[in-house]
Amino acid sequence: MRTIDLIGSAVSNTFRSKTRTILTILAIFVGAFTLTLTSGLGTGINAYIDDTVTSIGASDVMTVTKTPEGATGIAADGPVEYNPDAVASGQPGPPGSTVVALTPTDLDTLAGIDGVLDVQATRSISPDFIQFDGGTKYVVGVGSLIAGQSIPLVSGADPDNGSAELQLVLPVSYVVPLGLSDDDSAVGQTVSIAITDAERTQQLVEATIVGIAEEGLASPTGASIVPNDALSDALFDSQNIGIPADQVERYASASMWFDPASTDADISALKDRLVDAGYTGTTVADQLGMFKTVIDGIVLVLNAFAIIALLAASFGIVNTLFMSVQERTREIGLMKAMGMGNGRVFSLFTIEAAFIGFLGSAIGVVIAMLAGSAISSALSGSLLADLPGLTLIAFDPIAIAVIIVVVMAIAFLAGTLPAARAARADPVDSLRYE
Repeated sequence: MRTIDLIGSAVSNTFRSKTRTILTILAIFVGAFTLTLTSGLGTGINAYIDDTVTSIGASDVMTVTKTPEGATGIAADGPVEYNPDAVASGQPGPPGSTVVALTPTDLDTLAGIDGVLDVQATRSISPDFIQFDGGTKYVVGVGSLIAGQSIPLVSGADPDNGSAELQLVLPVSYVVPLGLSDDDSAVGQTVSIAITDAERTQQLVEATIVGIAEEGLASPTGASIVPNDALSDALFDSQNIGIPADQVERYASASMWFDPASTDADISALKDRLVDAGYTGTTVADQLGMFKTVIDGIVLVLNAFAIIALLAASFGIVNTLFMSVQERTREIGLMKAMGMGNGRVFSLFTIEAAFIGFLGSAIGVVIAMLAGSAISSALSGSLLADLPGLTLIAFDPIAIAVIIVVVMAIAFLAGTLPAARAARADPVDSLRYE
């Protein structure tokens, strides 16, 4: 019997006992359905995290701080000794959290460390409010945009750091409250930003809106404007009026660039050199790594339940094929009497098992993709409406193909036991079987 005929015979034999086969396929369907949904959940969330990396920071940039020798901020075992060189950390944490201020000398030291390509201080700017055309004043922050970052825009363009014009990107949530009619018409309008200097005098700086940023979990805007270099300089200078010159250049952190082609080992070695010099470096991967680990762990546990369901279904395959071998004993004897070898008989039943696995997995995958897309779409318009760009359940074609192959492999292995029994059958005894 030719291979193509063998496959055709296995497929046609699958539905000799329709009820038994359909029940087995349904058992496989449950496992494949669950496995596909959980895989899609992990793919969707991790893809969203990866997409937001360029919004949080470039992959070849570290945030560098210089920390005191003791604990910073409000320690759990009591207050921390005052350090005149400390400044507010500007990072989430306990109230009063501080880091030792970076100075121009520190920036020069960082620039001289092996593997560092460039260093730029991160300036803290705290405006009072933003206002359009004498309207309502709204509290706003100032974000920063370093090389390699991107702003998800709904209108306009990124601020031009090479321009002398004071420019900014405005969060979309500020458009209507400020009195601007819509996103497109807001581009090109002038807004006023108030900032109080060290002499308690409020300074007004006017800037042009060049873009409108959409909302996002990791958007560099959030509730903050993103200025170009010219506007950032103007706000920083206005904020520091009245501060002694030697106190102006004190920074909580700095952005440090390294070779984009660096391996994990190279980055780890660079961090070690920073520690030896008295600094701490954190990459975007460090910030997001724990979150992705938690998501992967949850998906792994859910996948384990799906695998258990598939293993349970494999017993159904064993039972189905054992019954098939029992019912087709005389047929097996006839095939062997006509010259079909043990290997061909074995292949006939294992192909039948793999085909059952294919049917169950294919149906499970298709229905899971339809259900997952519907669920993701529904959640995107309701519970996840504040996370634009998130597709909660996304499907990777390669992962889908792997799921089908894995299920077929499990089914194939489940079918080897009854197939081996059929292959060992004695043709004379089989022909005599009643």
